[in-house]
Amino acid sequence: MAGAPLLYGRPPAEARRRMGTLRQLAGIDDLVETQGAARGARRLTLTSGGGLTVNVHPDRALDLGAASYRGVPIAWQSPTGFAAPGRTVDRGTEWLRTFGGGLLASCGLDTFGPASTDEGVHYPMHGRIGSVPATVTRTETTDDELIVEGEVRQTAVFGENLLLRRRIRVPIGGSGIIVEDRVTNEASTPAGHMVLYHANLGWPLLDDSAVLAIPSNSVAPRDAAAEAGMADWFDISGPVPGYAEQVFTHDFTGCGDAEVSVDNPDIDLRVAIRFDSETLPGLHQWKMLGEGHYVLGLEPTSIDWSRGRAAAREAGTLPYLEPGESVSYRVEFHCGPSRIPNASVERSDA
Repeated sequence: MAGAPLLYGRPPAEARRRMGTLRQLAGIDDLVETQGAARGARRLTLTSGGGLTVNVHPDRALDLGAASYRGVPIAWQSPTGFAAPGRTVDRGTEWLRTFGGGLLASCGLDTFGPASTDEGVHYPMHGRIGSVPATVTRTETTDDELIVEGEVRQTAVFGENLLLRRRIRVPIGGSGIIVEDRVTNEASTPAGHMVLYHANLGWPLLDDSAVLAIPSNSVAPRDAAAEAGMADWFDISGPVPGYAEQVFTHDFTGCGDAEVSVDNPDIDLRVAIRFDSETLPGLHQWKMLGEGHYVLGLEPTSIDWSRGRAAAREAGTLPYLEPGESVSYRVEFHCGPSRIPNASVERSDA
């Protein structure tokens, strides 16, 4: 993101002449939930001063929750809400009991996909990292950006010792969120490592007027349900009663800085997700157009795999981190006006 964004049409220096404090436009609020399933959990609310607001949940691996741009919500939220970590059960499919949705839910660090048992160890659906509380090491508002940093450790006695260092940046006056991760194996033995960034887009961005763009090398169905919808993998309809989820896998190998997007001309809003395909060469598309569960998941992943940890190891596709080895990931979210030509003219003629 080169260059400082304008603050309501003014360069930053000019804008500051009109304010007693930058907090008038942008900043970080540090809160604690007091009600319901989230009671006791920490929440950081980042306001960019450029129309973007996003919640960060330190007790859920510094994941991203509710997000809006110029007052329009962009992230789907589930009926469970963003529950406090003490309510999480790391077994089988119990992940679904506290999966709040949100703009970004981290899955990993040693598995994602369905639950499985591998070499006597149980790996729950989508892994454990998303319910591990972070140690927040930095929250700062600089002249240029909002910054949140922290560490999340997934470990067990006689088990894995994987450390996630996460940095979240939001430019002052901007409309983007940059998530930068570094995962290190701090154990003395190799560790299987799988990560998936479960980004969840919802209504009113997601609607039957929205256009999905996924410029991948190839697309494939995960299972029979997805195979039945393969001809329309890119189509977005309104909510469908009794809809069965469909998951498609996309190959982005060799695509450099990749970008996928949802563009809704009816509300003049486009949300793009960018990621580095060198370390995130795959993307899973979770198409769930049911009533209430009306969501599109666009999920960059370190391995194009959808059958869980045990199957990955048995197939010889499970990546490993050697002792002391690290790998870095970057996922960005960018909001802006629709890019569909003449959208306003088409609406006025309708």
